[in-house]
Amino acid sequence: MTHYDLIIIGGGPAGLFAAARAGAGGARVLVLEKMAEPGRKLLITGSGQCNLTHAGDMPGFFGHYGKGGSFLKPALRHFTNTDLVSSFTALGVPLKSGEDEKIFPVSRKAQDILDALLADCRKHGVAIRCGEAVRGVERSGDGFCVTTAAGEYRSTFLLIATGGASYPSTGSAGDGYAFARALGHTIAATAPALTPVTIRDYPFSDLAGISLQNCTVSLFREGKKVDGFCGDLLLTHNGLSGPVILNASRFILPGDEVRVSFLPEEQRDDLVQTLTGCGATRVNTALSTFHLPERLQKRLVDRAGIPPEATCAHLTRASRNRLVQIFTGHQMTVEALGGYRIAMVTRGGVALDEVNGKTMGSRIADGLFFAGEVLDIDGDTGGYNLQAAFSTAALAADAVLKRLKSAGSS
Repeated sequence: MTHYDLIIIGGGPAGLFAAARAGAGGARVLVLEKMAEPGRKLLITGSGQCNLTHAGDMPGFFGHYGKGGSFLKPALRHFTNTDLVSSFTALGVPLKSGEDEKIFPVSRKAQDILDALLADCRKHGVAIRCGEAVRGVERSGDGFCVTTAAGEYRSTFLLIATGGASYPSTGSAGDGYAFARALGHTIAATAPALTPVTIRDYPFSDLAGISLQNCTVSLFREGKKVDGFCGDLLLTHNGLSGPVILNASRFILPGDEVRVSFLPEEQRDDLVQTLTGCGATRVNTALSTFHLPERLQKRLVDRAGIPPEATCAHLTRASRNRLVQIFTGHQMTVEALGGYRIAMVTRGGVALDEVNGKTMGSRIADGLFFAGEVLDIDGDTGGYNLQAAFSTAALAADAVLKRLKSAGSS
C-alpha cells in the first residue's frame, strides 16, 4: 500500500489547486473524487464562464464574507487575487477584468481553468482517482486512513475539500461534513445561500427577465428592519433574483418581508418633486423620466391604484404617498428560498473556531486541514467564493509543505 504525504478528498477547485501546489513542493499527493470526472461544479460557475475572482485590493474583500471575513484574512493575504491571476497566467490561461471588476478567463471558458489545474497536477505527479467515493476516514497512528470501495489509503496529512451541499448533481452533496464530524469537528447549521427567493402572491410573474441596476432591498423581520442591501435586481417568474437578492439570501428566512426600491435611493426626493410639480402631465408620462422599463412602471402605477389616464394634478396626498411607497419600498413576503439544487453556495459548515485560520489546520485533529466551501464560509457573488477556495487551498498546501520540511530536517 502506497503511503502518501497528503490525501485530498474532493477534486474541485480547492482540492486540485492544493494538490498541484503541494505536489510542486515535493509532496506525494493523492486526490480522491467520487464523481467520474473532477471539477464538475467549477464548470458551471459564472454560467460556464468561471468568474474566478474580483479586482481591487485585499482589504476590500474582507467585508464580502460576513462573519467569515476575519477568519479569512490570513488566507486572503497569503494568496491574493493578484497571486491568483499570476498563477493562471503562468499556467497559460490569461485572465481579464471587466467593467464590473469581475475577473474571468479571457476565453470565458471554465473548461480552460479546469484543464490548467489538471495539467498542473499531472506535471507534479499528483495521483487523481475518480469514481472513488470515500466511505470513511479515521486516525491511524500518526496519520490517517481513508477507505473507499477500492480499498484503503494512508497518509500523514489529510485535506478535506469536498465543497458544500449546493448543486448536488455535480458531486457537491455535503459529504465533507460527515468526514469532519468523524474526526471530532462541529458543523455549523447548513442552508442554501446565494439563491433566489420566491415571493408569496407574487405580482410580477409576467415581467420575468426584467433587470434593474442599483436597487435597494431592505429586510424586515417581525416588523423590524434587520438589514439592507444594494445592487442589481432580476425579476423571475416566481420571485426575485440578481446579485442584490443572492447576496441578501444568506440572511433571509421564509416569512421575512423585503421592501424593494426600484429606483436608486438618491432619486426618492426627485420622485416626490416630480409627482407634486407636473400638474396636467399624465402620471405615466412624468414617471418616464426615471427610465424604468415601461411595463414595470405601468404595473407599479396600477398597483398603486392609479388609473392610466390620471394626471399628477389628480393625485391626492394619500395616492401620491402610496405611489412613492410602491416605487421606493414595495413590500413583498418571502415564501421560500431556492434549495440546494439551485443555490450557488452553502451557508454553514465546519465551525471556524475549530480551525486555525493561519494554516487551515484543525485544532481538533493534528494533521487534518480544510479548504473551500466545506468551511463555515460563504461570500458574495462576483468571484469571492472561488477566491476563498483558492486562498484557503494555497494556505493549507503551504502549511503541509512546511510541516513536511520540518519533519524531514528533524
